[in-house]
Amino acid sequence: MDKFEEKTLSSKTIYDGKIISLRLEEVELPDGNRAQRELIEHPGAVALIPITNEGKLILVKQYRKSLNRTLIEIPAGRIEIGEDPKVTAIRELEEETGYGAHQVAYIQSFATSPGFANEIIHLYLAENLYKIANPAEGDEDEFIELLEVTVNEAEQLVASGEIYDAKTAFAVIYAKHQLKK
Repeated sequence: MDKFEEKTLSSKTIYDGKIISLRLEEVELPDGNRAQRELIEHPGAVALIPITNEGKLILVKQYRKSLNRTLIEIPAGRIEIGEDPKVTAIRELEEETGYGAHQVAYIQSFATSPGFANEIIHLYLAENLYKIANPAEGDEDEFIELLEVTVNEAEQLVASGEIYDAKTAFAVIYAKHQLKK
């Protein structure tokens, strides 16, 4: 047993929604004291770094109600129950950008907000892109604008705060260091 592990004493689902569930747990801390944890369960997501044949990143601009602002992000989406993350990545690339990719390579997975949520994002690199004649439609409640930017332009968007989310900032750093090789 990990010396930092918290033992679950009780667990109660407070909310069970379409995308997330909220659970309240009482835990025993490593020192024997008790605490409550509010935990969000999420099925996981994928994100892609799509690189055009000209070496530009394809980004999406969309409004995020949770932050009450428009963000510039890499394409991303929720994994359906039982779906392979790579299949999700290919689907999301088509739905959000209208592109397909001859090469989709796994980069790594990471936790988004481990202090209260179990969401894991699986990050992929999509290269050798091609435009799909009749792409699958995205979610009906999603309004997206595409941007194609150089890695240097993306860095400037991070510095100005227009790129505000961690997965996209990570993708820009990855693109800068890995694509120079």
